[in-house]
Amino acid sequence: MEVGFIGLGNVGGKLAGCLQRNGFNITVRDLDKNTAAPFLEAGAKWADSPKAMAEACDVIITCLPSPAASSAVMESEDGILAGLTAGKIWAEMSTTDEQEVKRLGALVKARGAFPVDCPVSGGCHRAATGNISIFAGCDRPVFEKMLPLLTTMGRRVLHTGDLGSASVLKVVTNYLCTVHLVALGEALMTSKMAGMDLATAYEAIRISSGNSFVHETESQVILNGSRDINFTMDLVVKDVSLFQSVADKHKVPLEISPLVLDIFKDGERRYGPREWSPNIVARLEEACDAKLLASGFPAEIHDDEPEESGYEVVVNR
Repeated sequence: MEVGFIGLGNVGGKLAGCLQRNGFNITVRDLDKNTAAPFLEAGAKWADSPKAMAEACDVIITCLPSPAASSAVMESEDGILAGLTAGKIWAEMSTTDEQEVKRLGALVKARGAFPVDCPVSGGCHRAATGNISIFAGCDRPVFEKMLPLLTTMGRRVLHTGDLGSASVLKVVTNYLCTVHLVALGEALMTSKMAGMDLATAYEAIRISSGNSFVHETESQVILNGSRDINFTMDLVVKDVSLFQSVADKHKVPLEISPLVLDIFKDGERRYGPREWSPNIVARLEEACDAKLLASGFPAEIHDDEPEESGYEVVVNR
């Protein structure tokens, strides 16, 4: 199986690396060819265009920063659609809009090929070790064909239903992560201002009903001062906006989502769109004239999740 991978950024590069380390023949492409250098040195091929990749590969994976970027890669004159033929698979691993992935999917199907939306969840550090979770929206036979790739890149794989369903669930989970992040900033700052030791507060939350995946990862980079989670404020605004759009479409009167979106838009104005998302706590630090820092937290995330420990295909009942 020849696999093409377009988008070698924070997440895409790690996913492509998992495929290459595990013996898949990959062809790569990115706007910045320098990001492809490690893959090319390890034996990957380079595609001069998305069209050339689609012509040469059985599965073409895109992992891009926005729906607009995916559209450009798919629909440009030398895009994927121009080189796609019957029987091939386009797998969209970007966080994108349900309607947009369905629109592009219809164009893929018109060429006799098969679309899949298969975004990932779990953080860049888990993408690097193949421990990330993957949602897959597509026809079941297509899911079965993709399974060897998906279980190489991810530890937990869930077939979510038809095309577009994975994209909806992805923005739902990203929204929840964002809410948890904002709430944790408030919880940690309140603990500090009440005189609590922040390392002790971290442990109290971790072993209690207040714990979450976001606490066990992002609280660490808040308290160690790096704030580096490989995810930026503009991406948070994009993802929460996509979630809000889903709710608006279905006339769900959300209350927390608009507030969280306003908080991160303010963060973008203050610190810039490419600032790491956990640094949203700087708003509270400035308001309280206090820093959320604690000793004893390593520069890299300590994750209790075991590495390279097999996979689980989650049964969708």
